[in-house]
Amino acid sequence: MFRSIGALMLASAAATAFAHAAPAGQANDPAAINAIVNAPLPDDQAAMKAHVMFLASDAMRGREAGSPEFDIAAQYVAAQFYAAGLRPAGDDGGYLQKVPLVTYHAADKGDLVLSRKDAAPQRLVFGEDYVPGANAGKTETALDAPVVFVGYGIVAPQYKRNDYAGVDVKGKIVAYFGGAPRGYQSEERAHFASAGTKAVIAEARGAVGAILLQRGLADAGPGWDRARTTWARPDGTGEVAGVPQLATLSDKGAAKLFAGAEMAWTAIAKHASVDDAEFKAEQLPGSLTVALRTAFQPGASSNVAGIIPGSDPKLGPETVILSAHLDHLGVGTPVNGDAIYNGAEDNAVGIASLIEEARRFKLSGKPPRRSVMFLAVTAEEKGLVGSSYFAAHPTVPIDRIVADVNLDMPILTYRFEDMTVFGADRSTLGPIVAKAVASLGVTLSPDPDPMESFFVRSDHYNFVRKGIPSVFLWPGQAGPGKAAFEDFLAHHYHQPSDEVSLPIDWSQGIRFVDANYAIAREIADGDARPRWNKGDFFGTLYNGYGAR
Repeated sequence: MFRSIGALMLASAAATAFAHAAPAGQANDPAAINAIVNAPLPDDQAAMKAHVMFLASDAMRGREAGSPEFDIAAQYVAAQFYAAGLRPAGDDGGYLQKVPLVTYHAADKGDLVLSRKDAAPQRLVFGEDYVPGANAGKTETALDAPVVFVGYGIVAPQYKRNDYAGVDVKGKIVAYFGGAPRGYQSEERAHFASAGTKAVIAEARGAVGAILLQRGLADAGPGWDRARTTWARPDGTGEVAGVPQLATLSDKGAAKLFAGAEMAWTAIAKHASVDDAEFKAEQLPGSLTVALRTAFQPGASSNVAGIIPGSDPKLGPETVILSAHLDHLGVGTPVNGDAIYNGAEDNAVGIASLIEEARRFKLSGKPPRRSVMFLAVTAEEKGLVGSSYFAAHPTVPIDRIVADVNLDMPILTYRFEDMTVFGADRSTLGPIVAKAVASLGVTLSPDPDPMESFFVRSDHYNFVRKGIPSVFLWPGQAGPGKAAFEDFLAHHYHQPSDEVSLPIDWSQGIRFVDANYAIAREIADGDARPRWNKGDFFGTLYNGYGAR
């Protein structure tokens, strides 16, 4: 339901204050409720809460990237950056960096035909043998090429694996399984399991397209042609990394593709269920003719960027970035009559933290030695699109960006006793983070859910992909943290109930700001720029500016 901002502020203040302070037996006492509602917060907590009350209000309708409400939220953040004394770091002397968006999806069922010598062409059946892909880079895709099976489609020297060994895929279509061997370190496994990583590996070896092999049925139910979002190139098509995924083949479709191969599809599919399975790459009999059409819908949104120029003559041109995503899911399926996905914790709290950290630098009266950029990005919920665009079109020289500290969905409904910092063990940011966390009187804990691979799932990862050391900070799960974290994920994550009326402890928000400010200040004022630890997987993989 739609409520005015003023009404939302009153209701949210009442609910939040009452959740923290109402003694047993006072839930129906109007006088007690009134006293709680009017109880003031300290100024810093009130300021942080005020940002969230506005950004997560029903009037913002979930801040979906590309919506008018997101644009209002972006203007709000720009105004707060101005009030905090930041200089504009967007386009054309302003705070906003325009991000051209484009959504794309399969325009029809496509057409896939197998051809072999001495046999009639065999047209694959939509919804039975395959579902088509969508090519972000082209309206019309037409290919006729041999198909080469390459296992998982992974090349990983550190794991002594090359699924392309012994075959030439130049000008050909590759077919591979999704996922990656379970024995890999969790974050590295997530990297190799990514469709984008597989597509880039295939392109680097000269392939022209990819087929995803799926054990089971083709998924041609509702949503088979779901739209995806990326940033747009000047011609209106989308940014493309790697070869296009042409289709997903079911067991039945794959059996047709592998007919006459050295190993039957049934044996290959069975072997794929083995942990760390390896396969012999093989060019399959015949060729595949593919015709796809992709539909595009243009959109537009903005990142918001402000900067504090560095004061040191030598270090000042270098930049530390603090990032957080401003968007959420917008208006969606109603839950208990509420269709607005407000995104208070995810990620209005992160944006509020970003604004308050900017104010900390101003109030300190001491400019940082390095420049510090505060970056609110769009379309994180659509696939890290805004940060990808910024990393490809930075408003400061990319080789002068020394680190990214990302703020995304800190759960602040409890007094945290520890902190988890994803990526801290991969670079010299680790000791900086440890020092900052210790200053709060809490411990630094390892990732409690390594199989979730959070390090590769938020906006900082687009900076990692440019070779820039990065970290992502969360309150930890010691003490009451585990229950609070699990409750949020189970009942509020990506739900309309992620509202400011959650029992957010704003004093913990200030502790979170304290930690991030200390980290940013230390990076900005340190003599040495951060470096990847020697031999680190991501530092070696991307061999970027931070690795030098």
